[in-house]
Amino acid sequence: MTAQLQVDAKFGAGAPLTKKRESLWGDALRRLVRNRAAVLGGVIILLLYLVAILASVIAPYPFEKQTLVDENKVPGWIVSVFPSMAPYAKISENYFLGADYVGRDVFSRIIYGARISLTVALIGPFISLLIGVIYGSVSGFFGGKVDNFMMRIVDVLYAFPSLLFIILLLAFFRSTFARPDPGSFVYSISQVDQKMGGMLFIFIGIGLTAWETMARLTRGQVLSVREKEFVEAARTIGATNGRIMFRHILPNIVGPLVVAETLAIPGYISTEAFLSFIGLGVNPPTPSWGAMISDGAQVVRTYPNQTIFPALALAITMFAFNFLGDGLRDALDPRLRGTQ
Repeated sequence: MTAQLQVDAKFGAGAPLTKKRESLWGDALRRLVRNRAAVLGGVIILLLYLVAILASVIAPYPFEKQTLVDENKVPGWIVSVFPSMAPYAKISENYFLGADYVGRDVFSRIIYGARISLTVALIGPFISLLIGVIYGSVSGFFGGKVDNFMMRIVDVLYAFPSLLFIILLLAFFRSTFARPDPGSFVYSISQVDQKMGGMLFIFIGIGLTAWETMARLTRGQVLSVREKEFVEAARTIGATNGRIMFRHILPNIVGPLVVAETLAIPGYISTEAFLSFIGLGVNPPTPSWGAMISDGAQVVRTYPNQTIFPALALAITMFAFNFLGDGLRDALDPRLRGTQ
């Protein structure tokens, strides 16, 4: 009893146990949730994906349906917002955001257009991570002549402006696959592109240029980690190169890579919108926000609703990904670990 009292007096009776240290990912999630802008961006992105998935249920009309007698009709509330339209506007409450120059519902086309932009937001990072991480990891891990050779290839590709390179590729693909011989390989690829609404060649164009920055970033991260003590310890106990790469190096660099790719998503979306704006994007009548802005720009003074609302949808989507990317960058910053 006396011994127990002495222990209690020395260490404090009923002293609480040491709190288990929070994991890196748990700490990052806590900081991400506390970032209101990032949470707002994440909620908007989730809602956009739900809208894109349920487009056939939410949209009041099919995106390709044309009613020529309803061309350029607008609801009354748009006329009240843009009073300059009053003298010539044809009023119709059947279209929430109005109809375009061939009588297609603008609201429905914006909803279906979300599928294009959000698909690019998935495929672009996937290709970039798949190619860039593998390429950069091999280059940085082996170093020496291998690293020098592989990075010179990336430098050569960097010599071409990415957007101009994509435009040239799409122009080449569209001209080559315009009238293929039935039964040929080119014909099969052309059919796949048509079924995807013209998205296949956009994915190829973005994929051929998106991985270069990721490869450089991955190489730099691998170079900074491969000489760490825990990697040397793994080599000492006989771990193979593959085990060192996948169990020790990649888990420690995945945070900056995910953050960088999240911040790059608005760039992919804007690239697709620009390609559709200049006529190298999706095939009509597949709706794309960039193509809708291009069509509306021709009548922006008389029917501004045909340009403003697709542009707003594009801007909100890009802002949401930017907010989420900034939040992930702050949440995964190791210098902020354990802070409020």
